[in-house]
Amino acid sequence: MKKLLIGIIVLSIAACGPSKDEQAQNEFENQLAADSTNSGGPEISPEVIASIIESIPSPLEISVLLKESGTKYDVALLNASSNTSKYNSNYSKSLNLGIYGTDLGYTNIYSQNQDGLDYMSSIKELADGLNIGQFFDIETIGKLATNSNNLDSLLLVTTQNFNAINTYLQDQERSHLSVLLLTGGWIEAIHITCQVSSKDPENLQLQEKIGEQKIILENIMLLLSFYSETYPNIATLMQDFEELKGAFDDIEITTIYKESTMEIVDGVMVIHDNSESNVNITTENVEEIKNLISKIRSKIIS
Repeated sequence: MKKLLIGIIVLSIAACGPSKDEQAQNEFENQLAADSTNSGGPEISPEVIASIIESIPSPLEISVLLKESGTKYDVALLNASSNTSKYNSNYSKSLNLGIYGTDLGYTNIYSQNQDGLDYMSSIKELADGLNIGQFFDIETIGKLATNSNNLDSLLLVTTQNFNAINTYLQDQERSHLSVLLLTGGWIEAIHITCQVSSKDPENLQLQEKIGEQKIILENIMLLLSFYSETYPNIATLMQDFEELKGAFDDIEITTIYKESTMEIVDGVMVIHDNSESNVNITTENVEEIKNLISKIRSKIIS
């Protein structure tokens, strides 16, 4: 399935030379460092953002995993679509726009069409508030979001929208907002996964999915650190993420690299990462991460 909104994994490998993931991480850090030398103020190139987007497991993918595990739909796990009036700053609008994007994907997987329409309305409202509403074709997204058979098309449209938004915000010197959008989507996806995993401790697949977010958190923190001196809210968020990173430090991930394969799905080339990874994570780790994510998320959605 097309990647959208995180899955680069830090790997401890007993092998000669850097792994594919290490190379990707090094390339990302080098690009970020190069961008930071620009004299025009904080700006991250669209190529850097695109490389991160491609590495992120879509919230839709995580929702599929939850549904396949037998987990029942629970709207209480989501940020209420009626909360939009609470978000008055660009900071809160951007984070919660990302959160609502994940919530929309969750409702889509479970074919909860009315809830999906409510979240689309909230997304449009926040996007308009950020002056990026022109990038959301609600009619098209609505048709796709209320038909779970169109997941690949929905992912493609959403990815294209995010790329267009990121480029637009770059041009307006508001690139920090696209990073916050990305961050909000990730927070919500991990929040939902942790809540479900905590109630189903025998589901090792969910635990591993949580553990795999270790490197993604590091990449998000790299992006956020680029703006932390300019924007106090982002500096505060970074402090919360430092505590979360401490919880992930106890998780060990190892991998065996296998060559990627490609296939064409509905006319779109999809690359499959065939590497196998092993995540050493306990129910205690999940509980700690769940509690910290909940604390961070509560600050954002309140």
